[in-house]
Amino acid sequence: MQNYQMLAEYNAWANRLLYTAVADLTDEELHRETGAFFGSIFGTLSHLVTADRVWLNRFTGEGPKPKALDERPYDNFAALKAAREEEDARIIRYIGSLTSEETESVFTYTPLTSPELVTHKLWPALTHMFNHQTHHRGQVHAGLTGLGKPSLSLDLIYFVRSEGKKWL
Repeated sequence: MQNYQMLAEYNAWANRLLYTAVADLTDEELHRETGAFFGSIFGTLSHLVTADRVWLNRFTGEGPKPKALDERPYDNFAALKAAREEEDARIIRYIGSLTSEETESVFTYTPLTSPELVTHKLWPALTHMFNHQTHHRGQVHAGLTGLGKPSLSLDLIYFVRSEGKKWL
């Protein structure tokens, strides 16, 4: 459980750093096509909020229940940032409520991209949720780099060394 608690806190930390960097973009830069799977930086950040809501709803049965992975539930950065902060807090609370036994339990869900039921243990889905965040944060980071913006250090070990010292 300690690993997932660390990942939940890291996830919120990395998102805060990323959103701080993105806040300096112009509206045109925010919505410019970057070649990422969800198009723009805004599209990618929207996807991350949407995907986290999908997973949290599957895990808890609570919260928003998106219908598509490319939803853009907000049309401005301030609202998207507020939603990101809310979802990060929900993730931290949810992970904090889990026991090791619960992570070994089996759960069933229907993917948004297929009508077939999927059943497996909870822990691979939790791991996927955090890995998915890291993957798409990397796409946003590449978008920022392509715009000539300063590089960010979002590596997990930087979190541990700076704000996650309790994990050392």
